[in-house]
Amino acid sequence: MTVLGAGLLLLLLGTAAPASAHAALRETDPADGAVLKSAPRHVTLTFTESVGLLTDSLRVYDPENHRVRTGEPGHASGRSDTARVPLPSRLGTGTYTVAWRVVSADSHPVSGALTFSVGKRTATTTSVLPDRTENRATTSLYNIARYLAYLAVALLLGTAAFVAYCRPPIPAHLRTPLLAAWVTLFASTLALFLLRAPYEEGTSPTRALSLSALTRTATTRPGELLLTRLALLLLVGACALSLRRGRRRIPRRAALTTAALLSAALSLTWAASEHASAGLQVPLAIASAALHLLAMAAWLGGLTALLLTLRRTTPDPAALPAQAVTRFSRLAFVSVTVLVATGVYQSWRGLGSWQALTDTTYGRILLAKLAAVTLLLAAASRSRRWTARLASLPPVPQRDRVPEPAGGPPLPSAPEPPAPPHPLPARLRRSVLAEVAVGVLVLVLTTLLTSTLPGRAAAEAAQSATPATGIQTATVTTVPFDVGTPGGHGKVQITLDPGRVGTNSVQAVVYGPDGGLSSVPELRITLTLPAQRIGPLDTKVTDRGGYWAADAFNLPIPGMWTMKVTVRVSEVDQVTVANSVRVGR
Repeated sequence: MTVLGAGLLLLLLGTAAPASAHAALRETDPADGAVLKSAPRHVTLTFTESVGLLTDSLRVYDPENHRVRTGEPGHASGRSDTARVPLPSRLGTGTYTVAWRVVSADSHPVSGALTFSVGKRTATTTSVLPDRTENRATTSLYNIARYLAYLAVALLLGTAAFVAYCRPPIPAHLRTPLLAAWVTLFASTLALFLLRAPYEEGTSPTRALSLSALTRTATTRPGELLLTRLALLLLVGACALSLRRGRRRIPRRAALTTAALLSAALSLTWAASEHASAGLQVPLAIASAALHLLAMAAWLGGLTALLLTLRRTTPDPAALPAQAVTRFSRLAFVSVTVLVATGVYQSWRGLGSWQALTDTTYGRILLAKLAAVTLLLAAASRSRRWTARLASLPPVPQRDRVPEPAGGPPLPSAPEPPAPPHPLPARLRRSVLAEVAVGVLVLVLTTLLTSTLPGRAAAEAAQSATPATGIQTATVTTVPFDVGTPGGHGKVQITLDPGRVGTNSVQAVVYGPDGGLSSVPELRITLTLPAQRIGPLDTKVTDRGGYWAADAFNLPIPGMWTMKVTVRVSEVDQVTVANSVRVGR
């Protein structure tokens, strides 16, 4: 178990990257890269699900990187899936950058940036980029707390279910893991509540103790659910303490009913704040997610309790709780059935199509989880076979007690020979340990899925990203480069205007490693259409003093073109990178 804990901690630290949010940007008005004849009155973003707004959700910067004074952000016409900010009545000519950050309905923040131009496109000096809206320390701490909360609730509910249903003969050894799970879950939930505001805002963890941040978190739905979880945990602790110290015995049925209600309420604090809280069939999805979590806890947490129970027994098969092991086998079978049913429903709801299994990050993580679950089922099948053999062993006859003579000391008796070791308990322990190891992996992958954009939302955002009526749009492509020398990396932002068949203008801006404008001695951009064996076509961009451009470049036919960008940063250092760009009709 120590090795598993250390491996899990390393995995947590290695995957503490910014979470992929679940509200995808559907469309913007003005469209990204649009060139407008007159300044717009508002900037409106439309998402695939409802979003929450922060006090600084939308920031607008002018071509000189000065913050533009705007009105308060809000929703457009009462639509909760939009974010809108009013602009000043007069905006000068040039390219403006809009940096945005909102909170999706399933509690994860999403951020990005877009540009629009008034009159004509100009080179911008803004350094506000989407990948700079996360604080790595805050995101890492928040993700670690999320993983620990999932592990702790599985151990807490699973061990409690094992004690209540399987009824091991001496459950005292399970008090320590129960207490450890309760403490870990309470501490991780408190950490999630404190870190909620800086996690949403992308700020430092030091803001966690700010009174304004705590007040704001307490008034949001994720904050309310976390407070509810803390209250439920305090109630669980109070009940457990009263049971241990109380002299009055509570009826078993009443105790089981109370435990079931508290478990269901705890599971709802997760289900109501994750994927299930947004999208299709929300009530059914929340119920399914709660059942999925309870079944996962009963199986994986119960496995841990079973492993600890097996380790406490002696090699004597009579000392093993064979009846408890048999009962857990039945509990595990029911849990697996619920997991399969709810998992299939959640996969259908999150994917939307078979193609999303391989074309989206969500689908690929889901495939990895399915492979891990297959291994888990194989290990569980082996454990069930050892359990059946263990239950079929004949009971070992107990040695009769020698009666004491009246008025005298007990009669001496020969020492009882030790029971011969049996291979079944050791084999069962190894099989259960393998289940626990794979189960931890399944739990980690499940947590990753809750922080990944579902395939259905990604497809919906891609299909809905249509140009706004009456607005001239452009195709904007960002290509990162790295020549392999210190400071020799950055990004090239290339705009094809209008991004359709015919004559296009090409503008390219080079950003250095600090996110600001960078001057390079040479930049070459070519396009090739492999499907039609056309190209490479040289755009022949020239240095215009801060940015590179070509006023007229002809694209003959539509399709998915390959754009190759050659960047030379010195006399000897250059690199060529490629990206795909779609050209419309």
